Amino acid sequence: MSADTATDVFEEHRALLMGVAYRMLGRVADAEDVVQDAWLRWAGADRAEVREPAAYLVRVTTRLAIDRLRQVQARGEAYVGPWLPEPYVTEFGDTAPDAAERVMLADSVSFAVLVVLESLSPLERAVFVLREAFGYPYAEIASLLGRGEAAVRQLAGRARRHVEERRPRYEVDPAQRREVTERFLAAAAQGDLAGLMSLLAPDVRLVGDSGGKVKAPVRIVHTADKVGRFLAAVVPGAPADTTYRFVEANGGPAVLLLSGDRPNSLIQLDIADGRVATVYIVRNPDKLRHLAAR
Repeated sequence: MSADTATDVFEEHRALLMGVAYRMLGRVADAEDVVQDAWLRWAGADRAEVREPAAYLVRVTTRLAIDRLRQVQARGEAYVGPWLPEPYVTEFGDTAPDAAERVMLADSVSFAVLVVLESLSPLERAVFVLREAFGYPYAEIASLLGRGEAAVRQLAGRARRHVEERRPRYEVDPAQRREVTERFLAAAAQGDLAGLMSLLAPDVRLVGDSGGKVKAPVRIVHTADKVGRFLAAVVPGAPADTTYRFVEANGGPAVLLLSGDRPNSLIQLDIADGRVATVYIVRNPDKLRHLAAR
């Protein structure tokens, strides 16, 4: 296989590999590093011995991501305030051939699911991602991870139960999420407390991620009254040069706030029964930097 052909094969599978790595890590920069390392392994491999390039590349990417997760856990780094994944501009490409699969992929990359996945072991997370997000058979996952199929089935069952018990329920219809998000943004920007209260579920949560680097709540804010009053007081006070842009992030509509051309915040909503169940606000500048060109 020539160098040009090897590059073409890798590029054909890049979106899949990035999807696996990001779901494993929840960090865009780390996922990009893992995919780059996978390319180096692929470029240096005896490709004549590789019968199934996609399986080889997914195996390498998954194992690199597991190693990266173990390194992060071993460091035991403390994070200031609630943690959210880095916003990921969703580009399913050819990995989602139909609407049903798009819904499955969107759910697997949502903030709600990725936050829960942080509490899984690296192996559990790998099995969950490969099985639930990409539909790999248990036997193939076992081969990819070098584990027995029975052990993989046990890991998958444990991970699935953990996720189902902890993730909140929400609606994934993009049109409804976009419509509610537009109304939410208009009410928040105008400081319209009544308008916000009409959109918020009574037990709504606001999760703000600043990493301790900018202003944001250091604890999750609960109840419609507290969330509504916080938003009505804070959003209208944004700098005069703030602009708003809709983006597709983590499988659903989100609002990117920019101060000049610099990303300031990203807001995304989870909707349940037509009302806002969770408000996610990512403000950590390290997690927004890659959105500057969007």
